[in-house]
Amino acid sequence: MLSRTADHLFWMSRYTERAENTARMLDVNYQTSLLPQSAAVAEVGWEGLLTISELMPAYRSEYGEGEVKPRDVLDFMVRDEDNPSSIVSCLRAARENARAVRGALTTELWETQNQTWLELTRMLKGKEFERDPGQFFEWVKFRSHLSRGVAIGTMLQDEAFHFYRMGTFLERADNTARLLDVKFHAVESDFFGAASELDQEYDFYHWSAILRSVSGFEVYRKVYRDVIKPERVAELLILRPDMPRSLHASMNELVSNLAVVANDHSAETVRRAGKLRADLQYGRIDEILATGLHAFLTQFLDRVNELGGRISRDFLVPSQN
Repeated sequence: MLSRTADHLFWMSRYTERAENTARMLDVNYQTSLLPQSAAVAEVGWEGLLTISELMPAYRSEYGEGEVKPRDVLDFMVRDEDNPSSIVSCLRAARENARAVRGALTTELWETQNQTWLELTRMLKGKEFERDPGQFFEWVKFRSHLSRGVAIGTMLQDEAFHFYRMGTFLERADNTARLLDVKFHAVESDFFGAASELDQEYDFYHWSAILRSVSGFEVYRKVYRDVIKPERVAELLILRPDMPRSLHASMNELVSNLAVVANDHSAETVRRAGKLRADLQYGRIDEILATGLHAFLTQFLDRVNELGGRISRDFLVPSQN
């Protein structure tokens, strides 16, 4: 087993990345909800977000079985302290993991985590989230970027550092797959069907929102130099190793960091991680779409979550996270 420092940094990075990705998922739904659409279509979008995040039962227990209201979903996933996946819960957990090993962190990294929590508390009390949800989500993403940059720029690159990185990319792979599934599951059957000009214009804004949520709009334009097409969005966010938030890029980082810390007990974990990476490295988007994107993403999520469990069992000390 590794030190408590590696364990807490693993979870600190996961919670920080989870807060960022929750902000990204909420932001794409919020921006999409501003487009012209019926109330029924809008509700399906918010329900899909809760379902993909596996939070529908918890939401229903708190808000009842009636209409899913955007404001309730936003409150539940941003500021509800009883929801362990809310942004406030994730950033609090990240800060508590950092505090537990305060003496082992660089001053810059600790101050970044602590300041994020203090600013979040101030912003929620000051109703800044309610005034401008989009700006609040940008702030969450910025603080995650800052934490990650400070860690890379100041930490000793020992085993704890590699577990910090693994936590980040496990969480990123999981959340990118969920974000994709939110949009693609509802429209998968229409990938190659005929669409009216109005549908195509409407879909442009939806696919643009998806790409912007993963900082991929400009990247898409640079790579494909064409109109936004669903199958190319899927290819970019699943198979492109040069797209920072893609599944392939996340698995590349996970495998390379795992290789550095591998030991006599982790051979099977390393093998499974390598096999999942190879499936993405040699995969083709037409084959994935032919067999069903939702099924592919569901299987990917199962395999990534299994890897997270195996890494914890193989290396990390028992924890309460």
